[in-house]
Amino acid sequence: MSDTISLTINGKVVEAKSDETVLNTARANDIFIPALCYLTRCSPTLACRLCLVEADGKQIYACNAKVKEGMSVTTSTPTIEKERRAIMEVYDVNHPLQCGVCDQSGECELQNYTLYMKLDSQSYSIKDVPRPTQHWGVMNYDPGLCIVCEKCVTVCKDMIGSNALSTVKRGSEAIDKTFKEEMPKDAYSMWNKLNKSLIGFEEDNCTDCGECISVCPVGALVSNDFQYKSNAWELTRVPACNPHSSDCAFMYYETKHTSVEDSSPKIYRVTNEHHYSTLNGAARFAYDFENKTQGKDEKAFNEAIEAFKKADSIKFNSYITNEEALILQKIALKTGARLVNKDAFRFKRFMQNYSLTSGKSLYSSSLKDVHNSNFVISLGAYLKSDLPSARYAFNNSVIMNKGAGLYFHPVSDPVMEKVGKKGKTTEFIYHKPNVESSILYLILHLFANDLPNEVQEFIDSKKEQRVKTVIESKKEQVVELVKDEETGEEKEVKKLVTKKEEKQVEFEYTKFLDAIEKDETFLELIDSMLAKKDKFSLIVGEDLIHNENYEELAKFCGLVDKYTSFDVVVIPPQTNTLGVSLICDELFEDESGFVIGYNEKADFELSALGDGKLDMPALNQQEGTFTNIDKKIIPTNVAIEYKGYVLNDLANEILGCDVDHTIEYTSELPEDKGYCSLEFDDLPNYFGNNRVEYRGYDLKTNDIEVNEEFEFKTLEPLVSPLIAGEDEIIIYKANPINQFNEFTAIAHEFKDDLQSGIFFSKALFEKLELEENQEVTVKVGEVQKTLKVYVENQIDGEIALVSTFEKELDTKVFFENTRYAVAKVMRD
Repeated sequence: MSDTISLTINGKVVEAKSDETVLNTARANDIFIPALCYLTRCSPTLACRLCLVEADGKQIYACNAKVKEGMSVTTSTPTIEKERRAIMEVYDVNHPLQCGVCDQSGECELQNYTLYMKLDSQSYSIKDVPRPTQHWGVMNYDPGLCIVCEKCVTVCKDMIGSNALSTVKRGSEAIDKTFKEEMPKDAYSMWNKLNKSLIGFEEDNCTDCGECISVCPVGALVSNDFQYKSNAWELTRVPACNPHSSDCAFMYYETKHTSVEDSSPKIYRVTNEHHYSTLNGAARFAYDFENKTQGKDEKAFNEAIEAFKKADSIKFNSYITNEEALILQKIALKTGARLVNKDAFRFKRFMQNYSLTSGKSLYSSSLKDVHNSNFVISLGAYLKSDLPSARYAFNNSVIMNKGAGLYFHPVSDPVMEKVGKKGKTTEFIYHKPNVESSILYLILHLFANDLPNEVQEFIDSKKEQRVKTVIESKKEQVVELVKDEETGEEKEVKKLVTKKEEKQVEFEYTKFLDAIEKDETFLELIDSMLAKKDKFSLIVGEDLIHNENYEELAKFCGLVDKYTSFDVVVIPPQTNTLGVSLICDELFEDESGFVIGYNEKADFELSALGDGKLDMPALNQQEGTFTNIDKKIIPTNVAIEYKGYVLNDLANEILGCDVDHTIEYTSELPEDKGYCSLEFDDLPNYFGNNRVEYRGYDLKTNDIEVNEEFEFKTLEPLVSPLIAGEDEIIIYKANPINQFNEFTAIAHEFKDDLQSGIFFSKALFEKLELEENQEVTVKVGEVQKTLKVYVENQIDGEIALVSTFEKELDTKVFFENTRYAVAKVMRD
């Protein structure tokens, strides 16, 4: 833990943590220091050098210098102002005068600093060279506008972990040597670097998150979808949160009228406060999924009322607000219908079992805690697609905190491994499906303290089975000839062969699924990774929640939470999975009888997609709250007008009440589940200069009585590793990057390149002799679907991915009880 110290900035006494920078300390105390290249949560690049200040008589860079007890800082002196002015003049050398059409004009930091420093003359000049614009995925890069501040490179490395951007050399004339003698030192050094460099792009590493667009201080990186569509000052900023995943990251919908002829509002882009919050690509680019219905269909509304009255089941997903979940709960209590939500049902039962051993109603950690940790384990989460923000946190822990990481997963992931290239103590361990229990046993074995005797005995009793499971998960399936004892005939039998002596079992256990053969044992590796580590996080993903062995997995996650130094965060698979699982008292995973579907297929459908019998608003047309992964109740606001009926209108008729607005239910969220009786309009929604998140409020965690007499030996035995037989492969439920649901699927930015079906690594694709866009029949048990095949360059290995985001394709039927399945792929 860092100590609190006192220092003086411009004569003002302030306090700061001893490991804080001068720049962040100044900002937290509302003291301005210019900085073009610095990002609050990332490492300093020292590219712009504008943050030069004087500390105790010496010049330092505020972005890089740590505060000291008693330090006296002056942010402006004549020498410093001369240096800063020279730097700004250099930045303005050859910068194209196209502010009238530049998308960044009006919010351009180069403009702002040029005006702030009152530049009215130019002392330097150099011949420019052609720098043609380039098209990179979702963005365009204009090198002529680029000031090589390296913000884009830094955020891609430190926060996102893709390492898709880097500085590269460019051809240019050398700066006249006389400038070196005439110019301030820092200004010349910065100019020399600027004159030699551009930004380079590696397409295969990019995940189209657009965070580089957000951090670019000029107009060099812009969304190709937004470019030349609007001036920044014409847009209205609507504060909201990511509607597609459970981070519910803070963002703005930016709107204005559709056209001269059409005054109705339209979303032109999504932006974020990049110093404080990071967006994934779906939040940034999949914004136009609103329901465009033009009025209220009274006949359909009355039919919906009658349908609710006779409904046996109400089927819905977790892409809804807390208020909508509460309304559905009230309707179900009134009508006697069962609430069916497989996603929230499985999360709820997982957390109920988790609580039996952790003693708490909620998991202990958050993504912010992961960001701040220096030893992180990810288990059962396909991070880059399941929740990109969790991947960002993993990367930030390893890179920014000089931490260590273990990433356990069945799918080999070159994108995640970009973290490993920068983080010297990051291991990526690819294992067979269904050995997650063994990994949790290992974590308890290595890190648990003061386990109850009965728990320790249970773990010890499982040791041999655990070790064998680990070893077998590494071995390929082979065929051997085995003689039948009765008939004497030999027959082929598929079996796992370890070829290890008993005395070598323990040695193999210590190596434990190490993906790269090393001379050192796994335990020695762990010891080296643990050096100087004091903040531990475990990320738990959907593979454990959506699993036949969920009871054991959940209880052992709870034990990790209670008896180790790890804080545990469990990823809710959908936007408001956590909220729905808490607000709805009783949930079911299977419907029966007459079914009403809210954005789900059913006998009578209410749909925000406009494909049901009664239209409903999409999440960008609603105000309300979500319960996010960080256990915060977060407000979101209306970006686009909705002209039809809402769920609250139905509730008024069915419940016999008169509630004007859905957000009147915000204060009624159940206090016994950790919610507070606060009105929607009383919820804060901003970040402070001190980097504190003032958004909504924190969900309260309740103590749960632990059953001390619980017998762990009654748990089901370990599930064996999932093995594909001859002519079979393992498939895994996972969507392409930035596709989460049927709403992202209809967003125009992704619609033209929509790929939904089955995805293979290049090696597996060639092994199966497939062709791009070919249709194949995928069969799991008795269920089969015809799917298109694609090559996915961002995976390796023998496991194929099957997408589930497209409503009509209904591929979820392959994964009824687990996220994996053994399938046959048959070419037509």
